[in-house]
Amino acid sequence: MGLTIAQKIIKAHLVEGDMTPGSEIALRIDQTLTQDATGTMAYLEFESIGIKRVRTELSVAYIDHNTLQSGFENADDHRYIQSVAKKYGIRFSRPGNGICHQVHLERFGKPGKTLIGSDSHTPTGGGIGMLAMGAGGMDVAVAMGGGAYYITMPKMIKVNLTGKLRPWVSAKDVSLEILRILSVKGGVGYIIEWGGEGVSTLTVPQRATITNMGTELGATTSIFPSDEVTKAFLESQGRVDDYIPLASDPDAVYDRIIDINLSELKPLLACPHSPDNIKTAEELSDIKVDQVCIGSCTNSSLADMLKVAAILKGKTIDPSVSLSVSPGSKQVLTMLADCGALSDIIASGARVLECACGPCIGMGFSPNSAGVSLRTFNRNFEGRSGTRDGQVYLVSPEVAAASALTGYITDPRTLGECPEIEMPEKFKINDSAVLMPADENEADSVEVLRGPNIKPFPESAPLEDTLSAPLTLKVGDNITTDHIMPAGAKILPYRSNIPYLSKFCFGVCDETFPERALAAGKSIIVGGSNYGQGSSREHAALVPLYLGVKAVVAKSFARIHAANLINAGILPFTFKNADDYDRLTQGDSLEIEGLFDALKSGKAILKNLTKNETYELVCDFSERQQKMLIAGGLLKYTKGE
Repeated sequence: MGLTIAQKIIKAHLVEGDMTPGSEIALRIDQTLTQDATGTMAYLEFESIGIKRVRTELSVAYIDHNTLQSGFENADDHRYIQSVAKKYGIRFSRPGNGICHQVHLERFGKPGKTLIGSDSHTPTGGGIGMLAMGAGGMDVAVAMGGGAYYITMPKMIKVNLTGKLRPWVSAKDVSLEILRILSVKGGVGYIIEWGGEGVSTLTVPQRATITNMGTELGATTSIFPSDEVTKAFLESQGRVDDYIPLASDPDAVYDRIIDINLSELKPLLACPHSPDNIKTAEELSDIKVDQVCIGSCTNSSLADMLKVAAILKGKTIDPSVSLSVSPGSKQVLTMLADCGALSDIIASGARVLECACGPCIGMGFSPNSAGVSLRTFNRNFEGRSGTRDGQVYLVSPEVAAASALTGYITDPRTLGECPEIEMPEKFKINDSAVLMPADENEADSVEVLRGPNIKPFPESAPLEDTLSAPLTLKVGDNITTDHIMPAGAKILPYRSNIPYLSKFCFGVCDETFPERALAAGKSIIVGGSNYGQGSSREHAALVPLYLGVKAVVAKSFARIHAANLINAGILPFTFKNADDYDRLTQGDSLEIEGLFDALKSGKAILKNLTKNETYELVCDFSERQQKMLIAGGLLKYTKGE
């Protein structure tokens, strides 16, 4: 039986386990990346392991999230990360150099390599044929130290592409179409491989847009073949030596095959407040637009920006619309300036923001009250924009630019002939903003610089056999990490300060939760389906840990968040009978006895002491995960405490 692309890479990097779907496997990791919103904690965790030098082929620390420096906090974090990178053998991408996934695709990604990053959109690297996965900061820290990365062996979905995208239809519409088909939880437990004759019509930046948004499906990762298109992209970046061909075997077996005809797609939008709430642009043409944001790790490539510039050239945006444009990297911004396209964007009335994540994480440029904001981003979770009642739609650059001109959601096909853009054969290469680490012989003399906002991560405790605690919070389906630990310009500067950050935990759902959880000492949270979807931020586990949360019981979990809970020493249980969720009430007094035996058997009984009821729980953990939970989390387990 032949192998898929992902299976080939997994086989070449397999350290432990076998490739049976559902079983735990361990992978050797070639590359890691971090960004500053998650990086500080990841490097504090790496330091605590006590290893003098990273042991990966390449590790890069990017500064792209917390670039708004309205106080000392972000600047201190950047200084800390830069000093740690210099000391421990990590390359440092300075603020302004660009968004981690865009820069990594341009300058460092290699087909056939494994990459994990402390950002959930690390699967962007799948556009170049990498096995690239989002992970919690602790997992990245362990990988930097030479440790394996553990995942459940995924099943395989193949998306078979035929035809070719028509004018005004883009890779973003492919992403939204697969979300329409599968939903935000339809990819859980799968790797999605994109194949078929239509693949050859897609550029690497288009492929990267599609793999980037595979994260919103809950998939472990997404991947494209490495072919002549990949080779041409690497050659244009001066990296043709990094190319290897990579394709699935003709007799590879998939658990599901989905067919998409690119020629039949229309411009699509994801409506508030979920990436899978899909409608066509023509259905929504009567909706007034207040704001448009173009950029993010999904749609900030040179090709995306040139298309936007061509649409806006010689025109002026509607007076009622505020438009921002964020190029994805210094390379993109420089080339836009050199060819005159940047002038076309500015002349239209757009505001050009720096090469960073910016509005995508609520770091500035939030919409007005109840404002309709069209964004070429990957998430439109409630409140993520920084405006609690903001109405965020996810769109392609073409829909974004067209709507900015008209002031209403606009199907760009109504604008007439689609402008053509010409891509350069060679990209402008200038890696001066990527700082190299100190030589290994000089590393001991490098001082790690810590500001007063950098606090130690919370200490977990070894597992006790009985857990008695109140149900301090009950939440519904599709609770995201933005619900658990919000982003935004007011909160992100405190990502290094867990005690302060804890004040905002679950603020979108219940502002009184932090106070009640601290008062309880120990507590249990109950959630619905797909609990913890979204970002890889381990703060969504570390902050509840600080607040005394010992267990989360849910109908189902998102992959990365479940792993982060275990890493933090928090027990993630699922209901055997999903209807039992309805029988629990916030404030109930709960108890689970015999936890050590429960971990071994995979079964536990949750007692509701308030209602005198019991519910069956499932806790299907690997032997390694059992040991981690007993020890009190990944760091204690790794250090043998």
